[in-house]
Amino acid sequence: MADAASEVVAVAVTDPGKPAGRTRSLSSTLAMATAALLSSTGSQAGFLSDDADWQVSAGLLVYNEQDRVSAVEPVISARKSLDTDEFLNLKLTIDTLTGASATGAVSADLPQTFTRPSGNGQYRIGADSTPLDDTFKDTRVTLNAGWERPVAEELTLTLGTALSKEYDYLSLGLSSGLARDINGGNTTLSGGFSASFDASEPVGGEPVPFAAMQPSGTEQIRQGSGSDKQVYDAIFGVTQIIDQRSLFQLNYSISHSSGYLNDPYKFISVVDPVTGNPVFENGDQVDLPTVAYENRPDTRTKHSLYAQYKISLDDRILDTSYRFLTDDWGINSHTLDFRYRIPLSKGRYWQPHLRYYRQSAADFYTPFYIGENRPAAGDSSSTGSADYRLGELTGMTVGLEFGRRTTSSGWSVAAEYYLQSGDEPDNKFGALSSQTLYPDVDIFFLRFVRDF
Repeated sequence: MADAASEVVAVAVTDPGKPAGRTRSLSSTLAMATAALLSSTGSQAGFLSDDADWQVSAGLLVYNEQDRVSAVEPVISARKSLDTDEFLNLKLTIDTLTGASATGAVSADLPQTFTRPSGNGQYRIGADSTPLDDTFKDTRVTLNAGWERPVAEELTLTLGTALSKEYDYLSLGLSSGLARDINGGNTTLSGGFSASFDASEPVGGEPVPFAAMQPSGTEQIRQGSGSDKQVYDAIFGVTQIIDQRSLFQLNYSISHSSGYLNDPYKFISVVDPVTGNPVFENGDQVDLPTVAYENRPDTRTKHSLYAQYKISLDDRILDTSYRFLTDDWGINSHTLDFRYRIPLSKGRYWQPHLRYYRQSAADFYTPFYIGENRPAAGDSSSTGSADYRLGELTGMTVGLEFGRRTTSSGWSVAAEYYLQSGDEPDNKFGALSSQTLYPDVDIFFLRFVRDF
């Protein structure tokens, strides 16, 4: 249920104008990638002996976006038996990220200079290059705590909390869940709820929607220093054992977010309606393009349907899943995932992994504004974002895991390659026609997990 659960204390930045909004998105990606590996080898060391006071699992994820963000994320999970069927679960995650982050601005056949979010300092992007802020650096520490125990016959209650802190962001999460076994233990009904309360303090303050970036050393147009967001999630599911070799799971989830949903470090280029080049109207600084800060709706509701089927085929395990997600921003996504575990001798195994992802663009996604089509500064009734994560895109993951599991311990190593491709806008013209506005993103994962 809750990736909404978890995080404690962290601090680290080079330039005080770093685009921390990228951290939250990337941290979510890292969390999912690590969780996938942990779960595949027993994230709670569930195959350890029942009389162990503490069952501990440690993992390390190394993440690299080619020419962009790199990350190292150690994770440690611990599970303690408090009573026969009562358990305490703890997890500590640390994200350390460095590299370059996309701003949303378009590339051009002319050099461009951008002001850092702090208003102090600038960075220059060469001709025909994607605008990236290359001083990105941050550290986030996350702590999850959970408790579970039976509260009635065949009924288990779980409660959890999470605390997260990074340079400009604080998040507190709470979660609860119930699971009931019926039909002689062959069917499990489950439900859960989580809530997170986030507070951010964007570097330089919260930008005024669609206000133009100002030259370095000039006071930027801001409307506040702190912004809050609330996220509420609910999930309902059923898991059915079909026979001795297979099971099926079906989940429905709903998520509602409200508050400040903008990324304060993303903006949208304004281009000339004739030439297609960025508009340069900033006085003496002739290479400073006109870019407008984004504005997204202040609410978002997502619905998701997830189905998973597992079957054992002559000691080999096929794990398949499909997820459909739709939201009121206009985004629809489809995710197909396949894992095939091939056993070897002495508990060793190979596990190939293939994942396909496709999403449509948000209704308000726009890669650029043409001249006067840009909304007026402060027009909070209009929406727009050039964040490529809200555009139409396809992602493909190919990976391979090797590991060993015994009754007392286990370990695994996995390597994965992810290619994200976006669809180029069909309204490019003039100088934009020769530019790649949605470049491919190559990502490499290397993950290691050890259960003690």
